[in-house]
Amino acid sequence: MQANISYVETMADWDLLAEQLLAYAAGRRKFVLQGEIGAGKTTLVQAFAKKLNIGEAVTSPTYALINEYRSQPEDGQPPIEVYHLDLYRLKHLSEALELDIEDLLANDAYCFIEWPELIEPLLTEDSIVIKILVEGDSRRKILFL
Repeated sequence: MQANISYVETMADWDLLAEQLLAYAAGRRKFVLQGEIGAGKTTLVQAFAKKLNIGEAVTSPTYALINEYRSQPEDGQPPIEVYHLDLYRLKHLSEALELDIEDLLANDAYCFIEWPELIEPLLTEDSIVIKILVEGDSRRKILFL
């Protein structure tokens, strides 16, 4: 499978990328975010949150490990659940299992997972992998499949 490529430099670019990725996902809701520290993983999740109508500030779950958000429903629609996971501090798969990661991956909520390498055995084939590569102070190359 060939990777799709995008480039971002401004916040507007991140917003457009989130919109494109949601369309590309075609209903899939598990997103795996790869990139070095400071690459823009949380910035991308913030752009996704905007597109999903999350009305609160989205922050990195570095210490909490999992942040949960709900959309502000429009037109009588039920709220959308969104989970933002940062697994950087975990050392063993057993720690992820204690957080009920399997339940989050199996439910209908959106999951945005930073530092997913530890839980790769748990990820489904339809997870969308997004690689963020730093190409300067503000330019990022985004590969997704």
